[in-house]
Amino acid sequence: MIFKSINPFSQAVIAEHEVLTEAQLAQKLQLAESAFKNWRTTTFQERADKMQKLANILRANKNELGLLITNEMGKILPEGIGEVEKSAGNCDFYAENAEKMLKDQQYDTPFKSMSVYDPMGAVFAIMPWNYPFWQVLRYAAPAIMAGNVTLLKHAPNVIGCAKAIENAFLEAGFPEGVFQQIIIDIPQVESVIASDIVHGITLTGSEMAGSSVAALAGKHIKKSVLELGGSDAFIVLNDADLEKAATVATQSRMLNAGQACICAKRFIVTEKVADEFAALFSQKVSALNQGNPLLEGINMGPLARLDLAEKLSSQLEKSLQQGAKLVVGGEREQCNFQPTLIDFVDANNITFQEETFGPLATIVRAKDENDAIAIANNHRYGLASAIWTEDRDKAYQLARRIDAGNVFVNSLVRSDSRIPFGGIKKSGYGRELSEIGIKEFMNMKSVIIE
Repeated sequence: MIFKSINPFSQAVIAEHEVLTEAQLAQKLQLAESAFKNWRTTTFQERADKMQKLANILRANKNELGLLITNEMGKILPEGIGEVEKSAGNCDFYAENAEKMLKDQQYDTPFKSMSVYDPMGAVFAIMPWNYPFWQVLRYAAPAIMAGNVTLLKHAPNVIGCAKAIENAFLEAGFPEGVFQQIIIDIPQVESVIASDIVHGITLTGSEMAGSSVAALAGKHIKKSVLELGGSDAFIVLNDADLEKAATVATQSRMLNAGQACICAKRFIVTEKVADEFAALFSQKVSALNQGNPLLEGINMGPLARLDLAEKLSSQLEKSLQQGAKLVVGGEREQCNFQPTLIDFVDANNITFQEETFGPLATIVRAKDENDAIAIANNHRYGLASAIWTEDRDKAYQLARRIDAGNVFVNSLVRSDSRIPFGGIKKSGYGRELSEIGIKEFMNMKSVIIE
């Protein structure tokens, strides 16, 4: 079987990648097992030296790697380069902090007692195409700094990125088997999860994929962390700075051509300021230039695949039939979907109920702040939210009432190496990043000495 990398803008086939045979996959698993036996015994300093070298390699090659990202999944070149830089920063963060995060935790008992953190083995990662470097280095840097090894099943359309990451690990001096990308198809996933060397599974992807992988992880009694879909609420209250809110709303929805779980998707605005916010939002969306992601002056590239663009077109068409009003955009040519804004969306509308993975923003009008919170919470997903208000004390109280894993006030929702990140409800479970994230794939062992 062959996976093809297709340039989303030109639709040209740029590479082909052969799926591993069962025998080849078995060899990869065996290599992971042998690599773990040695890697787990290395010191934090040895790991940190290699991880910082990896960060330097990523930065030195950021233009070439950013171009690879653009060619495989379509984001504009500056965003691809920025993604590589952010990935390098995460490597530095864990190189500098992993040892401190995983130090023995002492307890106040009459005898000596502590928790120690041991590496688990191999972490099996199933990663998406939308941030093909960041999503990988987000989990891999802490997992490997902790003494684990990893096996990556990347999305079929970004295998070139997977290979480039593996090559960078090897160039940085990591032993073979510490980081391996494996080109496998869905029917081969269970055999990897079932393997004795695999003790943790991390997946970023759709709700359906997460449900399937969680079931397999449960079947084989393996720890899993899932980051799934999102339909993030962006709440604008009467006292918000509307100009700034509209600017960040545009950035949040249209970054990466709207293809991110943490893109704001439901813009819930109180009635008093809804018309003014909608006008500002419309102006800023209209000013965006969509097109060839390699050209200067282009703010947004194509969607990553033709099927994704077709699905978004279908959602938009049905939404308008259900009573939403088209304000800006709506046109599509192959994967090139124009930045689009619709208004007067209600809770029964398809664009409210389903995740829209692309440059389609929806305005939902709320009576007041309590109604806005109720609308925000009326959803299967709970990844992230934003609140816009000049009253910081009120913002804190409202943030506590929102059902989400992350709430940002007067700010762009984003992930940060220093802060735990993850969702609730159908958006998944477990956390990545920070000290919490590195401990997700550790064996916490109690040691008592009398």
